[in-house]
Amino acid sequence: MDVLYEVREHIAVITLNRPEALNTFTDQMEAGLIQCFDRSDADDDVHVVVITGSGRAFCAGMELAPTESGRGTFEAWRTSPTAPPGTKDDVPGEALPLRRDGGGRLALRIFESTKPVIAAINGDAIGVGITMTLPCDIRVMADSARIAFPFTRRGFVPESCSTWFLPRIVPFPRAMEWMLTSRRIQALEAHEAGLVMSLHPADQVLTQAMSIAHDIATSVAPVSTSLTRQMLWRMLTADHPMSAHRIETRALNDRGISADALEGVEAFLGKRDPLFTDATSGNPDYFADLPRPTYAPLEAGHAPVTHPR
Repeated sequence: MDVLYEVREHIAVITLNRPEALNTFTDQMEAGLIQCFDRSDADDDVHVVVITGSGRAFCAGMELAPTESGRGTFEAWRTSPTAPPGTKDDVPGEALPLRRDGGGRLALRIFESTKPVIAAINGDAIGVGITMTLPCDIRVMADSARIAFPFTRRGFVPESCSTWFLPRIVPFPRAMEWMLTSRRIQALEAHEAGLVMSLHPADQVLTQAMSIAHDIATSVAPVSTSLTRQMLWRMLTADHPMSAHRIETRALNDRGISADALEGVEAFLGKRDPLFTDATSGNPDYFADLPRPTYAPLEAGHAPVTHPR
């Protein structure tokens, strides 16, 4: 299987499982990863998600077409018979179907996760290998790992919604330089730029991620954690702090009288560890008033691109 899923003590561990191919990204991996996040959201026993890679790489990027020269990679991708259902559009005037960016579908699914997500980047993460981690909430990385956004050096453009996420994680000039040059970036530079929280020997990365996940899974209220994650991400593009004030007011009123809040205060006063019982599946939608764009298929073909002289 291209993707493994298991739950350990309230932590869902998702593993990219193509070590012989450096965990390169396939149609099956795209579908499998999205299904894993569907499973973790639906399981109230899961409080945190950790995603990592098997073998010596996290993910070496998109799997190339099996030709010696690499020609036809994107043609094969656009016409792939294993593309997940609903991801290809036949467009008048186009010789090939248009296909939704699979890394983008995954990034959007991670963004919508109701559980915190930690990326344990155990080795090199190239292209979609690093961009898929951008919507994760915490990233820890092997001190020997390298990353790259190689798109311009290969003649195409960034994907996985990375042009939205990356400048919100690292300073804009750094994001621009990384994207434009497509150069390899050492772990220390990624850490100093704020892309990753901490660096560790490769064989300790998953252990460190699990330690953080365990602290979240056992020490804080799952519902509060879920809402806090979503509030922080969604307020990145709010046009005024009033949006935060409205959502925080509604959530604070609701959560303040919840069983978890009662337990949290009593545990604090009693100097004991809390035992939270509220389930994330019962969350009201505090974000219903915020815009939620949907993907619209290109039914009428591309509009011509013109450039002023």
